[in-house]
Amino acid sequence: MKIKFKIKPRVSYFVSIFVFFIILSYFSYKGLVAYLIHRELYGGGLDTLVLLRVSISGIMLLLILLFIQFIKIPDLKSHRTILRGVFVGWASVFILLVVVNLSSIYFIILTALVSLLSLITLFSLEDQIKEQKNTLTEKEIYLLQQLAKKK
Repeated sequence: MKIKFKIKPRVSYFVSIFVFFIILSYFSYKGLVAYLIHRELYGGGLDTLVLLRVSISGIMLLLILLFIQFIKIPDLKSHRTILRGVFVGWASVFILLVVVNLSSIYFIILTALVSLLSLITLFSLEDQIKEQKNTLTEKEIYLLQQLAKKK
């Protein structure tokens, strides 16, 4: 599929990191509020709601660290594989949110936009990989020139 503009995988990763940070902030805030309310009402301990929200925040933090590592990968084919997984992940979260909790419209919109951006980036990356296959590297050009001089 030919796309006129090229989006680098790095852009998709940064947008995903931003959305992960929004989700991390939201659930950290909600977890803190739930913890403070539970502590005032029952005098201590942890509720399952508090643990669930804090664990979601922890998962988002780990995903942010993972995506920071993805940015450092130089290979386009590896980015293609990663972006396929990212698209499937965001699309499944989007579908799950639509089915389970339609009232959280902001999260639905965020996941839909990130999923769409990942898909567009994936198509753009396919075109970039095809272009890279058709070009020669500097070393290949040098070796071909040396081979032509010998004949």
